[in-house]
Amino acid sequence: MDLLKPLVALLAIVNPIGVVPFFIHFTSTFTAAQRRQTIRVASVSAFSVIAVSALAGLRIIEFFGISLASFQVGGGILLLISSLAMLNAQPAETRPGDVDEGNQKVDAGSSIAVVPLTIPLLTGPATISTVVIYAEKTRHFWQLAVLVGYGVVIGVVTFLAFSASGRIAKVLGRTGINVMTRLMGLILAAMAVELLADGLTKLFPVLATPLAR
Repeated sequence: MDLLKPLVALLAIVNPIGVVPFFIHFTSTFTAAQRRQTIRVASVSAFSVIAVSALAGLRIIEFFGISLASFQVGGGILLLISSLAMLNAQPAETRPGDVDEGNQKVDAGSSIAVVPLTIPLLTGPATISTVVIYAEKTRHFWQLAVLVGYGVVIGVVTFLAFSASGRIAKVLGRTGINVMTRLMGLILAAMAVELLADGLTKLFPVLATPLAR
């Protein structure tokens, strides 16, 4: 397993900088202490989603009787859809109702660190699918440990991005954040095509057979 691909894919999908505007919006009425708590919870939650997906994701899909090839094709399609959203400068995991949901939770005095910031804005179905697919490719315990370790990297990057949200917004502006989101979307689209091709080849081996001249 190429150890760098999972990290690049996860960074492209999670894209904490692209979620910074949502973080600023959701925490606009928070005190400094509440904002710091939200950052800590969101970072730990992002790590937890990736770690659980890496360690137990395969067992879960086996429990439901889903083949990995089918899951890989479905995950690839999901990544492709996410990348198209990002190419339109939307976070990969966002849904139309997420902003309203966040507002309702803030109004109710509840923490929005887990929903919607972590799930689904940071680590939604596309993230989980990617981690499960790469977990299947591991052949040694240390490779699985590295994959879980990437969850730590994502958690740290999320913590740093959200902690510097004010400065990032000032430096990049809305246009800069949109450009970065589109670049991440382009990288993600290329990876989605690779996953789709690999999964389809497993489902339909004839696709890997060279055509006779």
